[in-house]
Amino acid sequence: MTHELPVPPWRKQRRTSAKPPLGLDAILDTAIRILDAEGLNAVSMRRVAEELNTGAASLYAYVSNKDELLELVYERIIGEIEVPGPPDPKRWEQQLRDLCWSTYRVLSNHNDVAQVSLANVPIGPNALRIGEAMLAIMLAGGVPVQYAAWAVDRLSLYITADAYEGSLYGVRQKASGQDMDTFIKEYFGRIRSYYESLPPQAFPAMSSNLDAMMGGTGDERFGFGLDLMINSLVASTKVKRERIDKA
Repeated sequence: MTHELPVPPWRKQRRTSAKPPLGLDAILDTAIRILDAEGLNAVSMRRVAEELNTGAASLYAYVSNKDELLELVYERIIGEIEVPGPPDPKRWEQQLRDLCWSTYRVLSNHNDVAQVSLANVPIGPNALRIGEAMLAIMLAGGVPVQYAAWAVDRLSLYITADAYEGSLYGVRQKASGQDMDTFIKEYFGRIRSYYESLPPQAFPAMSSNLDAMMGGTGDERFGFGLDLMINSLVASTKVKRERIDKA
């Protein structure tokens, strides 16, 4: 049987540091934890350093500034997005929908991280992986190159904007102290009551179709918009092909 021997008193005692090991992974893990709990505005070099029980200067060995930190956080998060298998010409529409839905889910699950990609073109490995997959899927389906290239941009903007808007409702919900279901019910209940108070003679279309206007969950509305865009892409591709065949 072995026993732990005492350290000779003339040797320096080795103390175990209470600080977690510092590295880029630890920095990003901490930043994402803050983001998910408190939102993007709470993420700063100083705050991350405090959570890691170190000084902000220590972070600069790994991250040059806050902008780079947020870009790396975004890049790490979108690594969670599931990309469909090899592009299939027979299933390209469904593959495109699946990729868009996966992107929407991941962004929505991480507070307001979608804001990072607005007015900023992500160029990290995961962003390139997703962009390549989206473009390749459409090209496999016969979508004209220019249509497919622009559709990558427009679809990405639609997904990002919808996810970001959802996060803004989350901010208001937290400020209200209510659970999300109660907040949504009360907020949109007030909006509906206001619509109902409008003079029907001035707003006949809205007044007579309030159920349709106010109906649907956020997911249902996102899916509707996504279908509009993809179905339009399919129709535009068909028209383009017909013109080429007639030429």
